[in-house]
Amino acid sequence: MLVVLAICAYLFGAIPTGLLLTRFFGKEDIRKVGSGNIGATNVYRVAGRKLGLITLVGDCLKGVLPVILALQVFELTDTPLALVALAAFVGHCFPVYLGFKGGKGVATALGIFLVLSPLAVLTAMVVFVLFLWRWRYISLASIAAAITIAPAVYLTTASLPIFTVTLVVATIVIWRHKGNIERLRNGTENRFSF
Repeated sequence: MLVVLAICAYLFGAIPTGLLLTRFFGKEDIRKVGSGNIGATNVYRVAGRKLGLITLVGDCLKGVLPVILALQVFELTDTPLALVALAAFVGHCFPVYLGFKGGKGVATALGIFLVLSPLAVLTAMVVFVLFLWRWRYISLASIAAAITIAPAVYLTTASLPIFTVTLVVATIVIWRHKGNIERLRNGTENRFSF
């Protein structure tokens, strides 16, 4: 059963929300404009605030729904629950539908941890908002939140499997921001405009 749930979580997480929304509303292929990323930030910049926010919610739900299903319906314990959560996250970052070229995983990770550890999310969100307010870089705020989430999860869940998956998720999020890190170092990263 766990294998089936993990595969379903991956396939659900792999649904390219931003790409589908922008195509549905007759916008350009989101992969060919802006940063080329299918996530909410690029959709926001290229296709507007409304589609950007809907993409954010959609990508977040890709983390929320599989984890809630695994927890509430199938009543999985921590280790299989963590694996289902990781499968949904990996699906977003490496979607089979798009040749394994997906988003950076921030919104989907947010959805996952909203279920697994809301207190940890609150801590990471405070860090995210402070960094965004001070420097106005979504990427920097996302990296700071990713660094914060693992110790916050450790302190609020006391679950080794959940903590381990959090470390993996946070590492992938930071790694997928490597281009942003380079632009931050060069002073060429785009600032976020409210």
